[in-house]
Amino acid sequence: MKRSAWILAVVFLCILAIGVQTSHTQAPAAAPGPPAGVPAWAFPTPDPVQPPAEANEQVTIPDSSKTMTRTQVDDLFNAADWFPEQNTPRPDIVMKGRTPTAMACGVCHLMSGMGHPESADLAGLPMQFMVTQMEDFKSGARKDYARMNGIAAATTPEEWQAAAKWFSALKPLPWYKVVEADMVPKTYLTGARMRLPRPDGGMEPIGNRVIVVPQDTARVLARDPRVGFIAYVPMGSIAKGEKLATTGDNGKTIACAICHGAGLKGVGDIPRLAGVHPTYLARQLYNFKMENSNGMAASLMKPVVANLTDDDILNIVAYAASLPEN
Repeated sequence: MKRSAWILAVVFLCILAIGVQTSHTQAPAAAPGPPAGVPAWAFPTPDPVQPPAEANEQVTIPDSSKTMTRTQVDDLFNAADWFPEQNTPRPDIVMKGRTPTAMACGVCHLMSGMGHPESADLAGLPMQFMVTQMEDFKSGARKDYARMNGIAAATTPEEWQAAAKWFSALKPLPWYKVVEADMVPKTYLTGARMRLPRPDGGMEPIGNRVIVVPQDTARVLARDPRVGFIAYVPMGSIAKGEKLATTGDNGKTIACAICHGAGLKGVGDIPRLAGVHPTYLARQLYNFKMENSNGMAASLMKPVVANLTDDDILNIVAYAASLPEN
């Protein structure tokens, strides 16, 4: 029955070519797209056909007295604020954006700062590090294949400072359960580039991929700021990544802790890697290799990643994601 429902949904959408306009069901406005030669699991793009959604669906999450519609939850310019009494006061740009490009920070990065795999985990990051990244996005020194260059161009340095100060004060939460597996759920990518299990179920070989799905799909799609993800990684990848990250593997790279500190928890203005979205970390390592990131910090990272293979990058991010955040 589930399989039939999925097939009917695909046919329905193909024929009508319409859908509910939310960030989880439709792809965002045209973006440059991922660079050539990178693995699709690290640079996700929306599937062209999405299962139907109900714009007026009433959405709730545990422990919050609020009710929102799906359209409100997915409003890119008004962050879904389930717990307005927490982490106050909030900068305006975190809560509200400006059309057409300056999206509210809290939409993608959540009101906990932990974000989703298609965005970044900002909670507890050094303030100056975040401001520098926005400067690089605005100048084009750092390229994002989806949104951040446009967002940086449409916002102000004062807004960057305010948002960075607020996110840096947040405490990182346990966000990833990393599981080594041979088989993983069959998935599709939403309009917001989030990977979800297919409605008709099924399993498939993991191959040479990291497959990230919500721990609780309904709550993650509601932008619950307290619920994270399961990252399925190939068997043996965590140990291989640990060897690379802690020893440099006989000169292939250098030990990550030299700069990122014990447990990869960050040092000064150098960011935390522990517990960070593995797909996000992989994107950054590829960006360094392909010179899509060219800021000051990137110049230090380029020789570190120069000799890393696709397997090496997968193994490193599997290991980093498995580490405790604090």
